[in-house]
Amino acid sequence: MRLILASASPRRKLLLEQAGNEVLVRPSYISELLSHPDGPSALALANARLKAQAVYEALRPNEREIILGADTVVCLDNEIFGKPRDRAEAESMLTRLSGHWHKVITGVCLLGPLSINEFFDTTQVLFHSLELAEIRSYLDSIHPYDKAGAYAAQQGGERIISQVKGSFSNIVGLPLEALLLSSLYHSGH
Repeated sequence: MRLILASASPRRKLLLEQAGNEVLVRPSYISELLSHPDGPSALALANARLKAQAVYEALRPNEREIILGADTVVCLDNEIFGKPRDRAEAESMLTRLSGHWHKVITGVCLLGPLSINEFFDTTQVLFHSLELAEIRSYLDSIHPYDKAGAYAAQQGGERIISQVKGSFSNIVGLPLEALLLSSLYHSGH
């Protein structure tokens, strides 16, 4: 099956390829919602749906193609941490996450010609207690500006993450375990 990924995320593409999919990347370039009245999970789902729908309308895929839209949010006590605008905001996010459990929520929308399947997955993440020098050193080692919460679990994550409860791939940007259980995903295989 060929999946059309409505995202420019190299991490999502790699995860899908590692799961044995042929992946065509077609970013949606939509303006993402920044909040949702029903909370972080609804926000992640709404943005995933918007991305998938925008690409679907532009491409009109054939019956053997499925559009996959995904959106990941990081939240601490229901406060959403998006992608940082600059270094100061990235430092602030990591400082606030330091020593705390937080949630990483990824919404997924699979859109085929005759059906839609949506779900979200939540992973709990505990950060080590970090000093400002450790945060700055970590930020020097990654590109935080395209990552919700300003961190990359797959890139030096052991320096900042103490514990994970749930899907590690969800923290990277796509909950593969839940995706592989999706009925629409299986209908294309």
